[in-house]
Amino acid sequence: MMHWIMENGWAFWLIVMLVMLGIEMLSLDLWFAMLAGGALAATLTSLADAEFWLQLIVFSVVSLILMTTLRPFAMRMLRKRTTDARSNVSRLINSEALVLERVTKQTGLIRVEGDEWSARTNLAQGIAPGEYVTIDSIQGATAYISPVRTHES
Repeated sequence: MMHWIMENGWAFWLIVMLVMLGIEMLSLDLWFAMLAGGALAATLTSLADAEFWLQLIVFSVVSLILMTTLRPFAMRMLRKRTTDARSNVSRLINSEALVLERVTKQTGLIRVEGDEWSARTNLAQGIAPGEYVTIDSIQGATAYISPVRTHES
């Protein structure tokens, strides 16, 4: 086995790189991606007919450099994008919506961001169609709302 690795270092490092990328796809923390970068550098070193010990050194050094320089930068960029990124239903909370059908404690319909949602309110008198409301919370497919103001066009 070792004889094959010595003669086909490029294939060995290519396999290592693919395995590292596969593990990275499962972990998503960029450690294995940095090791894959080191394996790519070792693959190129092998293609340049370098000895296997040099390939190991190149793999180690490039991986270490990537882990200490590129990974922290990449992680900051990923966190920067996702720190306040509300998605799906949570992004609708505190949004303004238009009442389409009278909203009471049992029934009602609103339009928010072009979509129609069933809605409920705790107000005894309900909320009339044409009024603008704020979405306080969402449970399932029902928005719980409170009045904001009459909309001036």
